Amino acid sequence: MKKKVLSVILALCIACGVLSLAGCGGNADRVTLNVYNWGEYIDLSVLPEFEKETGIKVNYTTYASNEEMYAKVSSGAASYDVVIPSDYMIAKLIEEDMLAELDFSNIPNYQYIGEDYRGLQYDPENKFSVPYSWGTTVIMYNKTVVDPADVADKSVDLMWNEKYKDQILMFDNPRDAFALALSKLGYSFNSTNPDEWEQAAELLRQQKPLVQSYVMDQIFDKMEAGEAAIAAYYAGDALIIQEENPDVDYFIPKEGANMFVDAMCVMKNTQHKAEAEAFINFMLKTDVAVKTAEVIGYATPHTAAKAELDPEITGNPVVYPDAAILENTEVFLNLTPEIGKLQSELWTDIKKD
Repeated sequence: MKKKVLSVILALCIACGVLSLAGCGGNADRVTLNVYNWGEYIDLSVLPEFEKETGIKVNYTTYASNEEMYAKVSSGAASYDVVIPSDYMIAKLIEEDMLAELDFSNIPNYQYIGEDYRGLQYDPENKFSVPYSWGTTVIMYNKTVVDPADVADKSVDLMWNEKYKDQILMFDNPRDAFALALSKLGYSFNSTNPDEWEQAAELLRQQKPLVQSYVMDQIFDKMEAGEAAIAAYYAGDALIIQEENPDVDYFIPKEGANMFVDAMCVMKNTQHKAEAEAFINFMLKTDVAVKTAEVIGYATPHTAAKAELDPEITGNPVVYPDAAILENTEVFLNLTPEIGKLQSELWTDIKKD
């Protein structure tokens, strides 16, 4: 079926409230979309709402890091229609011709995406991605355990403080882990200097005896239960953890932090491109975007949704940092093949024991 014809049928079916390969009637041949997203990163109640509205079934699975997601989609071990990677990983997927160019006539709700989140470096022509959320990395700490003097200067050094041996949780992905070490050294997260990466690796080796565990989604259980005192993670998740454990506080390190944008993309090998675009458009409905922002705790690029959020949320300077703080953040870029290979080798060496 030609794309233009399919788009017309899609529009008609959305108007009918049901979308399937059989048209606006029956569900005998319902399409199933495979959606792959970060853990703890959606209001799950919206999925049956989407299925009811469109007739499209959703098979929803999660990953813990961009690298885990990339390993899965690049291996061909599983087929996905919609993925929600971070900026630098989107650039990598574009470079490797793994993403479909979007038909924005199927995504009219894109109009709500703020101008600050369009034309960004990872997708400068806005062809392959639709922003989902954004935020920064932060350092969390348990106020009942950590000495106030040790957090007074809001430094990344807290992650290397020997007083808290076996109470520190570290990122279990190389890009974020190396970013902490690079910032401690005063280097760019996107350094092209191999020697700077070697120095960062040495810092991570020095930190290793202090680390209780390298974690991703496991951080929720550990910090909420008070099983660890210090952790580096993402601002939205820190907000969720703090709701469960009020003893947890957090800050953006003075040395700088990663500012990231996660965006919805359609895989190039999808058999259901128009339906995948319908899912993206659904996630951009204002009421759905509000639910998403409230549940995941991250900043939203959706202008109408932000206007409807509780001012207590949008007024949080860590979740919605002001311009001065954002000037001290850095976006991850897709690393050169040489630096990417070096990072992988150094990380394997750090983690091998």
